[in-house]
Amino acid sequence: MAAGSITVTETPLVRYLLRRADDALILGHRLSEWCGHAPMMEEDMALANMGLDLIGQARSLYTYAAEVEAAGNDEDAYAYRRDVRGYGNVLLVEQPNGDFARTMVRQFFYSAFMDPYWRALTASSDATLSAIAAKAEKESAYHLRHSAEWVIRLGDGTEESHRRAQEAVDHLWSFTGEMFEADAGETSLVADGVAPDPETLRGLWRETVSKVLTEATLKLPETEWMQKGGRSGAHSEHLGHLLADLQYMQRAFPGAAW
Repeated sequence: MAAGSITVTETPLVRYLLRRADDALILGHRLSEWCGHAPMMEEDMALANMGLDLIGQARSLYTYAAEVEAAGNDEDAYAYRRDVRGYGNVLLVEQPNGDFARTMVRQFFYSAFMDPYWRALTASSDATLSAIAAKAEKESAYHLRHSAEWVIRLGDGTEESHRRAQEAVDHLWSFTGEMFEADAGETSLVADGVAPDPETLRGLWRETVSKVLTEATLKLPETEWMQKGGRSGAHSEHLGHLLADLQYMQRAFPGAAW
């Protein structure tokens, strides 16, 4: 008998923690899909380790969310027993891997935002969040450096690699705006010094992206129109397929453990 979905009492802090954890979990799962399929063994290991970093970040945030909610849920319940509409990750991270260029551009766009975000979060008035951010920032710094190097290598490489990298930039660009949004609940956390205002990082993110894309001989898309909806649970069809895979064991065999 399939396990039912949990109910979450979403205070502003719980919702904030789950959204950031969902970002990390879903992108970590996407990177795990490359295991055994990367273009070289060294990159196979790099992608797997980056995925593990992200899943580790998700676990820390889910664990803290469970502590704050105090409703009997835990990290496994949040990951395996919420429906698609219960997830609050940005649409960018759930996009399919595509080819290697698309995976690296997706990672670069995300890491170029999260590296300064984690760094800003270390100044949080919430001691637990500050500690989580201090560890995560060290990981995201590597993720940013690694993905940026690949974007440059692909963009300024062969004609074929340049074409694929530019197609990846053009395709994923409209999913980047959602990273800078904050609803009323998150805005209240910003006012209390718990969370940084993501909008204040837009300029730095744009500067980082522009610098790397210029070196990669790639062009920034001109459109300002952006996709949105992930934060409020309105996802692309891709997340449902991902969760069917991610949640299968716990849904089919409730309480199963290694």
